[in-house]
Amino acid sequence: MTDKKLTGISFFEKNLTIWVALCMVAGILIGKFLPAIPEFLSRFEYAQVSIPIAVLIWLMIYPMMMKVDFTSLKDVGKDPKGLYVTWIVNWLIKPFTMFGIAAFFFYVVFSAFIPEELAKDYLAGAVILGAAPCTAMVFVWSHLTKGNPAYTVVQVATNDLIILIAFVPIVVFLLGIGGVSIPWDTLFFSVVIFVVVPLAAGIATRQLVIRKKGIEFFEKKFITIFNDFTIVGLLLTLVLIFSFQGDIILENPFHIVLIAVPLIIQTFLIFFIAYFISKKICLCHDVAAPGGMIGASNFFELAVAVAITVFGAQSPVVLVTIVGVLVEVPVMLALVKIANRTKHWFPSRDTKPSA
Repeated sequence: MTDKKLTGISFFEKNLTIWVALCMVAGILIGKFLPAIPEFLSRFEYAQVSIPIAVLIWLMIYPMMMKVDFTSLKDVGKDPKGLYVTWIVNWLIKPFTMFGIAAFFFYVVFSAFIPEELAKDYLAGAVILGAAPCTAMVFVWSHLTKGNPAYTVVQVATNDLIILIAFVPIVVFLLGIGGVSIPWDTLFFSVVIFVVVPLAAGIATRQLVIRKKGIEFFEKKFITIFNDFTIVGLLLTLVLIFSFQGDIILENPFHIVLIAVPLIIQTFLIFFIAYFISKKICLCHDVAAPGGMIGASNFFELAVAVAITVFGAQSPVVLVTIVGVLVEVPVMLALVKIANRTKHWFPSRDTKPSA
């Protein structure tokens, strides 16, 4: 893929895997040689939530929420087939295939390398990651596949609303099957703090700025100020997390590779499920491609936040969500390339017959 085709993705986003790897190394080195720093920061907690990490996670999520135009929901009924694919794949298929694939690899294929108790933690991290479909980076993937921006907004907006209802019950159900006990109140608290509050703040900010300055100012000037805030917040969060997790990683560096295997398989599987369903029902490529990308990618900011809140920053559960960040960008760019090369599989909007 040439740099020209990556014009919709910023320098930080295009090289996210490299930055994540560097932050992992930096965090591990801090934990190893400057342990006073994570020890000091760990003192700042409220309700078992690290305040420094919570601030950084807010820095990640708040700018994304401002980008979602919920007024587009009024157009949901005009062309709902693409939305049905998104909803079914994201909420009735994806979390359960993630559970099955992760359990198979952690408990069976890699059983010689991963103790059962650690496998349980890794499974919990995979479930949390799989139950959180993408809400922000999908705008980038949609742009790179020449997706329909208006329809992508509706797909993302409805997903954000479904997260409020479906995320907690699905996670609790699947973790219960996996033998992991999880407190409902803590999980609800995570969703409120890291979805509801930034979502409300994002909507309020968007409406206020548009009312005073107009939509063109908001989209071309105001929101661009925050373009790299999400990535910077994510990278700083990773440095803190890996300063807490240094010992675990140094003891099990090979586990990062083991964790990545089921996550990558899951990503390709979900993309092709959504993509082939879209092909079967004759959706246009500019709806099918973003629909596949939404299911394949993850709201890893939320997954990281929930894992930290529920299990603590030093838990192996958090490590799985971080590996999800590590593999996401290169895998998604590969899927973008596949989607662009298979555009001829789908009817174009110009040639598609009217309903």
